[in-house]
Amino acid sequence: MTDNQSARESGARPNVVVFLTDQQRFDSTGAHGNPLGLTPNFDRLAEEGTFCANSFTPQPVCAPARAALQTGRHATAAGVHRNELALASDADTVAKRFAAAGYDTAYVGKWHLAGTGDEPVPPHLRGGYQHWLGADVVEFLSDVYDARLYDSDGVLRQLPGYRADAYVDAAIDYLATPHERPFFLFVSLIEPHHRNQRDDYPAPDGYREQYEGRWTPPDLAALGGVTQQHLAGYWGMVKRVDETFGRLRDALHSLGLADDTIVAFTTDHGCHFKTRNDEYKRSAHEASIRIPLAIDGPGFHGGGRVPGLVSLIDLAPSLLDACGIAVPEGMHGRSVLPHSTDGVADCRREVLVQVSESQVARALRTTRWKYVITAPGADAWNDPGSPVYVESELYDLESDPYELENLIGLRSHRQLSDVLGERIRRAMADAGEGPAQITHATPRESGQRRVPDGDAWL
Repeated sequence: MTDNQSARESGARPNVVVFLTDQQRFDSTGAHGNPLGLTPNFDRLAEEGTFCANSFTPQPVCAPARAALQTGRHATAAGVHRNELALASDADTVAKRFAAAGYDTAYVGKWHLAGTGDEPVPPHLRGGYQHWLGADVVEFLSDVYDARLYDSDGVLRQLPGYRADAYVDAAIDYLATPHERPFFLFVSLIEPHHRNQRDDYPAPDGYREQYEGRWTPPDLAALGGVTQQHLAGYWGMVKRVDETFGRLRDALHSLGLADDTIVAFTTDHGCHFKTRNDEYKRSAHEASIRIPLAIDGPGFHGGGRVPGLVSLIDLAPSLLDACGIAVPEGMHGRSVLPHSTDGVADCRREVLVQVSESQVARALRTTRWKYVITAPGADAWNDPGSPVYVESELYDLESDPYELENLIGLRSHRQLSDVLGERIRRAMADAGEGPAQITHATPRESGQRRVPDGDAWL
């Protein structure tokens, strides 16, 4: 009998593994309709566990999304509204909560929450993770076949293999080390993020070629951008990432840990391939904000499809809840654990998204509508928010799921915009933001159908 089997039979708390990718579109997965067979391992997780089919990042930029994920709070409240800002050393993080409950905590991969660039992340800026093999902005430190991370002592380590494989190999080494206590392991890849210095999507050798000229998501087919230049490499990266995730789960099985371990797979934000602005994210469109998220293991196995909407800020409280650890009142997120058992408890009807760097904007995403406001006088890099916004976008996702027709300003939709404006103000207040004035968009006429009365369609 192994130590892991002994722990399971003693009724110990479950282990937790979070697998985070970077810049992965929701529709890269088979569970979301991708026909290319890129993600059989994620798809199996979604089928056998709890599938949060309508999940969204609260901020489509790397550091803010990661701050929200680590704290369960919106980015502005976490103090990281843009890249190059550090998460405060005294931030109340999910790792600190697990450590206080007696867990070993470990981090492998990209951190992007210390503001140290290619220098080592000092212990006080590691968010409470005890075991460490990571770096802040790994794209400045490594390449796809030149993986490098700093260990707990700040020593730079060279890791063999394609970078995603190298990170997962390191995570498997951690899993294979005997543990006297349950563990909380966070594995953070940079793939399928583009390679900044070259502006390309470097898939492993031989992978890009498999997807040349194949399926293109409808928004990219309609809008172009750099899709044809980059999409095949991106699909190849997604394929390899899913294979590494499969190897990680195989390791859990072989070590006798699978039945005792909660496994969550998600990403920080999506990718729109320069179709919405002059880079890859930083917009409120579905391609930027909708993300894959599935969880399996104790409390989540057989949970099925979560009704309603889920935000990335919900992951931290969900994991704490599943492990019997009190969820801090300061977390904006809510546990999805009840959904996995009764399927109806406390579903979100809307999520708030904050946008920075390209613009200061806020979006409310409901089950049907997307309502976006922007701050025209704000400094997009330095201002975390604004007291004044202007209506800029409105999409009916039921009839226009790829957001090709902006309805903002239509007289036929004025009443709807007013309702959504009040809702987004409340959501911003709940996120800790101050009062905001929203100026109406310039009115315009259209032959659009009448918007239904009531709020059932929101």
